[in-house]
Amino acid sequence: MNGRPITEDDLHAYVDRALGSARHAEIAVYLGSHPDAAQRVEGFSNQREMLRAALAPIADEPIPPQLNLARIIGARPRRRAPTWWTAAAAILLCIGGLSGWWLRGISLPASEGVAALAQEAADTYTVYAPDHVQPVEMRASDRTKFVDWVSQRVHRSVIVPDLTASGYRLMGGRLVATSHGPAAMLMYDDDHGTRLVMLTRPMAADQNAPMSLHSHGAVAGFSWADGGMGYSLVGASSPDRLRPIANEVRRKARPI
Repeated sequence: MNGRPITEDDLHAYVDRALGSARHAEIAVYLGSHPDAAQRVEGFSNQREMLRAALAPIADEPIPPQLNLARIIGARPRRRAPTWWTAAAAILLCIGGLSGWWLRGISLPASEGVAALAQEAADTYTVYAPDHVQPVEMRASDRTKFVDWVSQRVHRSVIVPDLTASGYRLMGGRLVATSHGPAAMLMYDDDHGTRLVMLTRPMAADQNAPMSLHSHGAVAGFSWADGGMGYSLVGASSPDRLRPIANEVRRKARPI
């Protein structure tokens, strides 16, 4: 260490890989002996990945013509030559419009759409996953009966994905109440006792939404909507481990 203090800006730059190689290595050594700072850096990295995942589906979309800066300026009244503050206002207007366009997919309040489903799934996991007495209402042996029963309650056909290829077997499921109506919960576990929960219900908002990463405390997961049904797969695992399983669930649960 060369004695130069390590600031919060340095930690953010470390996550963004915006430091020189010497400073990057210096902070890596620092994090190895400061677990609190290392935990904050991990949080920054998770937030960065969440934002990238949320914006990935729309990052390459063309900017709408109505948000083109030249068009905005050209449409203004030509009564007199624009002053510097007029041009500045037009630029700020354009920046604001672009921000709204890029963030439109994640602008719904947390009480609506996929964001609400993600929170419901995390809450459901927190309640039932640690339960070693009766985590599910119906066991996997009653799968057919459970699917028929829960499909009637949510008024949509519920599909139970087979995740044995990913190392997880179905434990069973239950009907859970949410502020947006009943939802079907499916629980899976592996040979190590690691549990995953999938929550699915009809969607009033975000009826078709791309997969997005979310995190609620120690519970992380991926949520999306397809054909009016919402899906959220959650667990106490890293996003890197959950992502391929979520992709498998999305592929197998997609309405035919």
